[in-house]
Amino acid sequence: MFRIAMLVAAAGFSTAGFAADAPSVDFGRHVSIIGGCHDCHTVGYAQSGKVDPDKALKGNPVGYTGPWGTNFARNLRLTVANMSEDDWVTFAKTFEVGPPMPWFNVHELNELESRSLYEYIKSLPGDPGEQAPTDIPPKK
Repeated sequence: MFRIAMLVAAAGFSTAGFAADAPSVDFGRHVSIIGGCHDCHTVGYAQSGKVDPDKALKGNPVGYTGPWGTNFARNLRLTVANMSEDDWVTFAKTFEVGPPMPWFNVHELNELESRSLYEYIKSLPGDPGEQAPTDIPPKK
């Protein structure tokens, strides 16, 4: 019985730290990690699994090539720079881009997740950086 009680308590503690009832930078950071944003939009993250706040979500000049051509992970700091939080929520529900960006997953963010992600991106320190290169269409 004690063992079961400890397992239940541990399960509660493991998720309680991520429960949020209002948008926050911390929850937005969590969303950016579990959502895989840094995998492509943060140079070096895929190799280390560590978020360098100065590089976070500045895009990636290394392209992803396939039958669609070559697409580049955009600088999300610049994407949100001139958007209000409400504009971002609408954008996150409606934008579409080419592969390999899973835009359809972003459409599934609830309002709390979307607003928290916006707050996290806006909170990132330093120079916002340059935009990633323009996508290259497929060769014919």
